[in-house]
Amino acid sequence: MDALTGLLGGPKARGASLLRSVLTPPWSLRIEDRAPLSVVTTVRGDAWILPERGTPLLLRPGDVAIVRGPERYTVADDPDTPVDVIVGPGRACTEGGVDGSEVMAPGVRTRGRGDEGGRTSSVVLSCAYQAGHEIGRRLLGCLPALLVRPAGSGADDTLVHLLAAETERNEPGRELVLDRVLDLLVVSVLRSWLAAPDSGAPAWYRAQHDQVVGPVLRMMHDDPATAWTVAELARRVGVSRAGLARRFTALVGDPPMAYLAGWRLAVAADLLREPDCTVAFAARKVGYSSAFALSAAFKRVRGISPQEHRRLAATGSPPQPAGSSGPAGTVIVTG
Repeated sequence: MDALTGLLGGPKARGASLLRSVLTPPWSLRIEDRAPLSVVTTVRGDAWILPERGTPLLLRPGDVAIVRGPERYTVADDPDTPVDVIVGPGRACTEGGVDGSEVMAPGVRTRGRGDEGGRTSSVVLSCAYQAGHEIGRRLLGCLPALLVRPAGSGADDTLVHLLAAETERNEPGRELVLDRVLDLLVVSVLRSWLAAPDSGAPAWYRAQHDQVVGPVLRMMHDDPATAWTVAELARRVGVSRAGLARRFTALVGDPPMAYLAGWRLAVAADLLREPDCTVAFAARKVGYSSAFALSAAFKRVRGISPQEHRRLAATGSPPQPAGSSGPAGTVIVTG
């Protein structure tokens, strides 16, 4: 499993989280739902997106923006327009200081006071991903505050058109189609960013393309329960133990066994989110000899026990791993 698969391998886009807003200037929406990842695209008209950290950017029709949470951000017709709608956790909505949560109730796809056919109205689609899985967080923590893919840059255009068309339909299976198109759109934008030479993609992601380190990473990812050693990994890829250790550390930033330990704990943390998964079962799945061994490693690295992690995850507020705040700034992806 790679980190991009892990990002969408847990909670995916859910039907109720996609909003189609029809808005006539002046308008300004502040999103404070603390979602780890949000997607915004304009179907008609322009919209400014203003991240809490980073440079405001004008979105043209067809542009796709990915906003890294949990910081709030604003979408508006103009950067100077005062905020008149606030969207909070659980899709609670206030408009002009008045509770407007009904507008954002589950199942509602279109909101706003604009005229659907009006030439001055903007149509904005937004989606929040409530992804909390640890493997995905490894990638989320490396994203810039705002990532934008301009219209005309690739296959994203087809997905945006399909997404916009599907929001206007009221047919069986619409939610399923919307969810999957959103997933494809996110993967497409992130792939483009990761592939760009100057993207700032994490070293461990770039190392997956190395002819020696790449296969080693895949073995670790696919089978963390195996009692891997540097010698065995080196034998399988046909290099010396010392050569693998040097190359792996240079490309990934961590020695092989340190990286493997971190990966095992990330996988274990995801397993422990499942109610039926015991600590002993998680330990066996990721290569620890016993529940005690996993618990000791978990607490030493993460500062809490597996049981405490499970409790926090059940409340929807698992602790953020170190270094997950990500870089500030705005990145335009054109590759």
